Amino acid sequence: MPTPLTILAIPGSLRKDSFNRHTLRAAAELAPAGMTIDTFDLEGIPLYNQDHETNLPSRVAELKSKIRAADAILFSTPEYNFSIPGVLKNAIDWASRPHGDSAWKGKPVGVIGATVGNLGTARAQYHLRQVFVTLNMFPLNQPEVMIPGATSKFDKDGTLTDQPTREHIRKFLEALADWTRRLSAK
Repeated sequence: MPTPLTILAIPGSLRKDSFNRHTLRAAAELAPAGMTIDTFDLEGIPLYNQDHETNLPSRVAELKSKIRAADAILFSTPEYNFSIPGVLKNAIDWASRPHGDSAWKGKPVGVIGATVGNLGTARAQYHLRQVFVTLNMFPLNQPEVMIPGATSKFDKDGTLTDQPTREHIRKFLEALADWTRRLSAK
């Protein structure tokens, strides 16, 4: 039996009914055997302030602790103005500080995203991948999961009903599990 994996999932939106939260809920349902997906809500993370990075706010300390305990990270991000949401970038900044104490360092990471638009969060995902370079994170490159036209793929309760998208997420999670195990074996 493969080594169990804990994935920390982070939605890039604070909205309770966000398609990206729903996507992470679907991912938790579709996770392969031996993978647990725990979601961390960014609600309550204050705006980054370097004056407080040596005495972290409790919600930030909790985030950093959960990142360190996870085998890999899974971001599900919307796209705002062709990029990642400020709330997500803010959390990333907090968890990378103070200098030399980044919780992200060396973590395998996957990125998915859902939107009502046609590009399925492509620009936001690529911007997020640029941030991974300085964080020294190791992104899963393929398969990519970009869910366009989300209003037609989720029902009124936020359940992902589109079967091809469900299958694509399942394959993505299997690849993330394999990627994470390969990196941890080195």
